[in-house]
Amino acid sequence: QVQLVESGGGLVQAGGSLRLSCAASGRTFSSYAMGWFRQAPGKEREFVAAISWSGGRTYCADSVKGRFTISRDNRKNTVYLQMNILKPEDTAVYYCAASRVYGYSGSYYDYWGQGTQVTVSS
Repeated sequence: QVQLVESGGGLVQAGGSLRLSCAASGRTFSSYAMGWFRQAPGKEREFVAAISWSGGRTYCADSVKGRFTISRDNRKNTVYLQMNILKPEDTAVYYCAASRVYGYSGSYYDYWGQGTQVTVSS
């Protein structure tokens, strides 16, 4: 069982930056791949970024590539999403999730956080 708690969301102007954190409970965090997803009002949930259990592999969606970076610290049981050059279309609730399988499909992920709101004003 893994419990996930996101933090770091907020209101930011376009072009600004935010760093999201996701703290995980449990002693097996380092055995899970981690992902970030987001859901905007009226839209389906979409994949943002994923990182393998060791941190050696990362993958970002085309819409955020070059602007967002995913990382993790297994000593702190925490995964991060550094978001730069934010755009109004990045406005969404952001969720972190844990999976035994590294990938971009939400169906791979077994555990989800409650989400944190990110709002980018123009």
